[in-house]
Amino acid sequence: MKVTFITGNQHKVKEARGIFQHFDIRLEHLNLGYPEIQGELTDVACYGAKYAAKKLGMPVIVEDAGLFIRALEGFPGTYSSYVQSTLGNEGILKLMKNVHDRYAEFRSVVGFATPKTEPEIFLGVVGGHITHQQKGKHGFAYDPLFKPELYDLTFGELTIEKKNELSHRRQSLEKFANWFKDIVENID
Repeated sequence: MKVTFITGNQHKVKEARGIFQHFDIRLEHLNLGYPEIQGELTDVACYGAKYAAKKLGMPVIVEDAGLFIRALEGFPGTYSSYVQSTLGNEGILKLMKNVHDRYAEFRSVVGFATPKTEPEIFLGVVGGHITHQQKGKHGFAYDPLFKPELYDLTFGELTIEKKNELSHRRQSLEKFANWFKDIVENID
């Protein structure tokens, strides 16, 4: 079985390959830009999957993720990538200065579509807290700021293998992989 992942983010590709190998799903990667509409993560994933599937004429997955900080009313949320490139982690830490409620969630939505079907959506969520300083050199983006619940280390301090065991992206990709494997097996 194979699936084509539409993304320009090599970190996401590496995480997905590590997860899909447990399901005997071969991951192909294409960096096809697609318009990212404004809206919720599910809106972005649905639109991206539908757009890419029709443009390429084949089944695809896209993934959109964001960091949602409760004290900042869900910011940066769907703007996580833009905020990361403009404010960065230091900017988030400045916004969180003197904030006691540091609860946050990483959310990931995988959208799957074929040229002739409406998108299927798979959500993954991991709760945790924003640290007071960056810790760790692993991962990417907000990983050095996010300490998942029940852990004393940030995503940035965990190996990619350990992060993949509990990450929001693992959850959404694994939900997709289970569904996809079941669909393919029922077709055969």
